[in-house]
Amino acid sequence: MSAAIDNLLARLGKVKRTGAGTWTACCPAHDDRGPSLAVRELDDGRILLHCFSGCTVHEVLAAVDLDISDLFPARALDHPAKPERRPFPAADCLRAVGFEALVVCSAAVALMAGEPFSEIDRERLILAASRIQAALTAGGLSYE
Repeated sequence: MSAAIDNLLARLGKVKRTGAGTWTACCPAHDDRGPSLAVRELDDGRILLHCFSGCTVHEVLAAVDLDISDLFPARALDHPAKPERRPFPAADCLRAVGFEALVVCSAAVALMAGEPFSEIDRERLILAASRIQAALTAGGLSYE
């Protein structure tokens, strides 16, 4: 582990290692009750962040008083970095989807029981669907 990843992880809450070079944590940019932030350190020292609740990397970094440059090791200007095809492990994406699937299931049970949906319920269901889509995208998956 690099000093950069140590510095970032020390500023996050409920950090849990999920694999080699991967962690989940509570996102500091929003009121996160359960970890929705995926963190990954690549072999070349770059750090990737993805909040499954929709916070941008800039919002996450601002909340922990870091800058985007803190995610990238110093290197020569002509050094090309290959983009990651699947930047986050499927297990991390599935963990994020798991909770949102419970929200969708709860909504379906309530709907089948004839319970009325409030505007807040509708908004939460739409948010769950968008988070599931974000997890699919982060995992490098699509419907195409």
